[in-house]
Amino acid sequence: MKLMSFVRGGKPSWGAAAKDGVIDLGRTLGGKYPSLRALLAGGGLEEASKAADGAKPDTGFDDVEFLPVIPDPDKILCVGLNYKDHIAETGRSDSDYPVLFSRYPDTQVGHGQAMIRPKVSTSFDYEGELAVIIGKAGRHIAEADSLGHVAGYACYNDGSVRDWQRHTHQFLPGKNFPGTGGFGPWMVTADEIPDPTSMTLVTRLNGQEMQRSGTDLLIFSVPFLIHYISSFTELHPGDVISTGTPGGVGFKRKPPVFMNQGDTIEVEIDKIGTLTNPITDEG
Repeated sequence: MKLMSFVRGGKPSWGAAAKDGVIDLGRTLGGKYPSLRALLAGGGLEEASKAADGAKPDTGFDDVEFLPVIPDPDKILCVGLNYKDHIAETGRSDSDYPVLFSRYPDTQVGHGQAMIRPKVSTSFDYEGELAVIIGKAGRHIAEADSLGHVAGYACYNDGSVRDWQRHTHQFLPGKNFPGTGGFGPWMVTADEIPDPTSMTLVTRLNGQEMQRSGTDLLIFSVPFLIHYISSFTELHPGDVISTGTPGGVGFKRKPPVFMNQGDTIEVEIDKIGTLTNPITDEG
């Protein structure tokens, strides 16, 4: 099942992505689960699946505005330097533990929404990533049990304002300008992707391939990341873990390649779909 958040007729809702459009489950289940995050927190995935089974789309994809898959997560935790080729291109050394940083919810935009290049920078870079959405709360989760806490997977573009990211050795400023990260187009539930190492990630800028990698090349696996992160903070339904980007980022190309107004960036992961965002300058 593919679950998504969207705006329809000016009203936020959530539902299932079908072949020909959107099944608005917020219309039927919204009283109990007002958002996709609330659905996950309430353990309602099976109920949503039953409601969507055999239902016809209420509207076409062109008639809704996609929102970030989880518009209101409690936590967005991002992993840096989690592919060998990305470590090599940055000149960094391997780490015994994951490099982690946070994003804020207002940094995210949905599929089709514009990612915003800040007016204080001309170094807006792409980072295609696999996102993990937590479905079951937990603390000190054993690695062997970690996948049981996953609700599903989505595409993520951890857009990076490189000059601000590199002001100091802390990544936070360059990762938290509003509207700089893409998240979507939907979440594919974990029952359809039992093995998160079995996918291929591709990033394209204006149709040109910039990144390609198998998710089996993650240094720190999805189960390990959930185990490690849950050791220092409790994970809640709707929390997002973006697992890191492979090599091919723009700022390490010669000459560097950055995103500019009028560009289109795509992150495609087979078994999930394609997240597409136009780029616009901050007003």
